[in-house]
Amino acid sequence: MLSDLPIRKIIHVDMDAFYASVAQLDNPELKGKAIAVGGNETRGVISAASYEARKFGVKSAMSGNLAVKLCPELIFVKTNFERYKEISKRIRKIFLDYTDLVEPLSLDEAYLDVTQNKKGNPSASLIAQEIRERIFNEVGLTASAGISINKFIAKVASDYNKPNGQKTVNPEEVLSFLEALDIRKFYGVGKVTAEKMYQKGIFTGLDLKNKSLEFLETHFGKSGRYYYHVVRGIHTSEVKPNRIRKSLAAERTFSENLSSEVFMLEKLDHIAEEVSKRLSKSKVAGKTITLKIKYSDFSLQTRSKTLPYFINDKDLIFETAKDLLYHEQLNNSVRLLGISLSNLNTETKKIPEKESVSVQLKFGF
Repeated sequence: MLSDLPIRKIIHVDMDAFYASVAQLDNPELKGKAIAVGGNETRGVISAASYEARKFGVKSAMSGNLAVKLCPELIFVKTNFERYKEISKRIRKIFLDYTDLVEPLSLDEAYLDVTQNKKGNPSASLIAQEIRERIFNEVGLTASAGISINKFIAKVASDYNKPNGQKTVNPEEVLSFLEALDIRKFYGVGKVTAEKMYQKGIFTGLDLKNKSLEFLETHFGKSGRYYYHVVRGIHTSEVKPNRIRKSLAAERTFSENLSSEVFMLEKLDHIAEEVSKRLSKSKVAGKTITLKIKYSDFSLQTRSKTLPYFINDKDLIFETAKDLLYHEQLNNSVRLLGISLSNLNTETKKIPEKESVSVQLKFGF
């Protein structure tokens, strides 16, 4: 029962079109214009799009070629990850002024547990508003926020009034909010799962709630139990400030498709070096090496090998990736190669669990 669970005050902060907004911040001439970060008019994949570009249907993971057809006035800008990291650190500093319980999901979003916060402010909604105002005044960017009793609902709510808005789902509103929600808005329900749910007559949270646990597990496997609980407002995952890294990767999209394995090896050598640098910087090593291959027809293939020992050495990473490349014949010319390491030694380090915050909060959100 939802009433039996400890009530926390969770904020999910999500920057608005972060990469594109940073580009517009650094180049005021781009403000108000349709821009795409990454890719170009002829090839490559877009990393992000400004809200002006999204009005034309341009979105992340779309090919640059299709994007410019949808929006002929589209302006392409290069990615600048060092700049994104710099700004992300500034934003995170603001978060830490309110709570140490900050769990970053990426450079542009994070969960904050403000149940007990440094400001002594009983209102999570007012804290979220203050944080968003500080981000705008101190960094120059807008952010949206969702506020509720757990991470799942807070994340769903942060998308509700985007851009530059926030949504609070109070404890007594949780069930009605989830029941009325379009199933596509549920975090964890992707396009394929949504289509499958439609076929089963599930279009809203209420439809989902009316299905038994047995039905959901039969048709959606392990995810069925997750759907059964979250639609009832049950999501007990705590905000974890020290998230354990599960994998580390680097990849490259080429300006021209590669058909020669000799040229591919040259690219893999550079990618292996980048992965090794990132592993060393993070002070981790891994056992499982995965080679990612995207062909010219956009089909994707992965090949993996697990070693009996942890590695972070560039030469060992490269040699393993090389073996995987030659493991079987390529299907087509190649537009992208990537290397990732998983099964990291971070997963063997036990982190003590924090005590649950079990205070029943009676003041408003």
